[in-house]
Amino acid sequence: MGATFASGKPYTRYRWGRRDGVVRQNYLRPQAGSVVDPDRIPASFPAPSFRGNQRDALDAIRDAFAAGNDAVLVRAPTGSGKSLLARAIAGAARTPEEAVPAAATGAYYTTPQVSQLDDVAADDLLTDLNVIRGKGNYTCILPDETTTPVDRAPCARESGYDCSVQHRCPYYADRAIASNRAIAAMTLAYFMQTAGSEVFGKRDVVVIDEAHGLSEWAEMYATVDLRPRTVPVWDDVGVPDVTAADDALERTARFAETLAGVCGRAAEDLVANDALTPGEAARRDRLQDLRSELDWFVSDYRDPTSTTTWVVDQPDGEGTPITIKPLDPGRYLHHTVWDRGNKFALLSATILDKEAFCRGVGLDPSNVALVDVPHTFPLENRPLYDVTQGKMTYERRDETLPDVARLLVRLMARHPEEKGIVHCHSYAIQGRLTDRLDDFGVGGRVRSHDRENRDAALEAWKATDDPDVFLSVKMEEALDLRGELARWQVLCKAPYLNTNDSRVARRLEEGQWAWYYRVALRTVIQAAGRVVRAPDDHGATYLADSSLLDLFGRARNDMPDWFAAAVDAMSRPTLPEFDPAAALAGTGASAGGSEPSREERPRSSTRRDDGSTTGDDSDATNHPLSDVWGE
Repeated sequence: MGATFASGKPYTRYRWGRRDGVVRQNYLRPQAGSVVDPDRIPASFPAPSFRGNQRDALDAIRDAFAAGNDAVLVRAPTGSGKSLLARAIAGAARTPEEAVPAAATGAYYTTPQVSQLDDVAADDLLTDLNVIRGKGNYTCILPDETTTPVDRAPCARESGYDCSVQHRCPYYADRAIASNRAIAAMTLAYFMQTAGSEVFGKRDVVVIDEAHGLSEWAEMYATVDLRPRTVPVWDDVGVPDVTAADDALERTARFAETLAGVCGRAAEDLVANDALTPGEAARRDRLQDLRSELDWFVSDYRDPTSTTTWVVDQPDGEGTPITIKPLDPGRYLHHTVWDRGNKFALLSATILDKEAFCRGVGLDPSNVALVDVPHTFPLENRPLYDVTQGKMTYERRDETLPDVARLLVRLMARHPEEKGIVHCHSYAIQGRLTDRLDDFGVGGRVRSHDRENRDAALEAWKATDDPDVFLSVKMEEALDLRGELARWQVLCKAPYLNTNDSRVARRLEEGQWAWYYRVALRTVIQAAGRVVRAPDDHGATYLADSSLLDLFGRARNDMPDWFAAAVDAMSRPTLPEFDPAAALAGTGASAGGSEPSREERPRSSTRRDDGSTTGDDSDATNHPLSDVWGE
């Protein structure tokens, strides 16, 4: 069966308004001439031939745009070649020769993950996607600055600096190319950060890959995190207990106004200097960014037409960190995404519910088409196995985790010569499993990572030919483990969001349990696609947490048909007995032996067990916005 699409009546995207105290939907009429050419989509496919359902998918996408929809959701499973589909969709954009003066032309391609942008840059079929990254990803080419990132180079530190080699600067060269060519490719963070800039303005078509998390990403970008590490003037202001007030948000807004003023004055003092050190430049940039974040919050909070709901956390009271978080960031997305294009294609394997997705990102479902691309991978190549050992909730973890560790030894024995990945969900779980496996004498086959060496450890594991097992945290998405890179994987815990998070708690108080289960299911489906990347590829996914089975029952109606088929076919396999020696059979080592040495195996340095169930990375260097600086 080929790809299909469904849509309601066509009209343009909407904005929110408020009249007489009632929130209403106000629809904008199409601008004259703001029409792409959908017929160009199939012809713009960059590969020499189609595979699977690609041709049917492109025909359905073409028809969806031709029907007048301003946005098309493309639900395409892993291995569909979404980047190739994205390139074809971008081909519908008008050229400058076809458009009236000042009209939007060309296309954007965005993806949340830097690794996926790297994949695009390395793909010979996508050479006309011109990649631009944030300044911090480039180094200066001046003789004495060759190790200095561009965002800390003399041009960023010295007032009125006239760079003699700016025309050769790798950042500005890439930016000039991307801004002047038909298709500019960038991370979602960079795309949203440059909204409203003179360099990157509105374009005819915007393609967003891995769009399932768009609402959550927007909430994260719009969050204001106030703590000593993020506020350079922390010691210069008195941080009140904002939650002690009857109206915590109003008190937070007043404090935000005060803090924004302090940040502005401190930044102006630095700007007044003719030259800054790299450290001073970083302080200036952070002060300016923080002032913008605070001003956005205050402006939105005090806007009577805004539909954003804000929540504030300060669990430890006066003088301690404050986190200001938005819910339903439609207004934020309107400015940073929807105002930047005429037509939108949003691609993902896990846009599970069209109506719910549209509500979360500020789109009207009646103006959005859904294209469903069937899975072409044989079911027997992507099996799910029930090897559940009990619940991995925080309350039950102490009793279940030792059994999960023993399970891993048995799975290593079942796959003695094959690499595997274990999705640990949190660093606490990862650390305890690593220690247990060491105690069992199989640590020589185990690799892991910490917050600082995440990417390096992953690449080292992928590069080895040894059948090592990689204990990972938060690698359920944007990871390509095709072929022998991994033949099996384990999901250690149902990836439920932390109910202690104020945004999650607020939604659950409002009864949004379907959303809660849907988000967890989405992560599971994403994880299931890591080890099977092509029709002739194969890999097993083992489920260790019995809460996953409960999740499948609760979220059954949100499952794509192809994943539901895998759940229905799930079986409980016969596994080898617990035998550490058998787990090492493919390595040449012996249980408890010293080969290979512990020093040769990257280990997690994190051993905290603080009760966190999110595994979120608090290190600033791993924040999605770390890819972004300026334009």
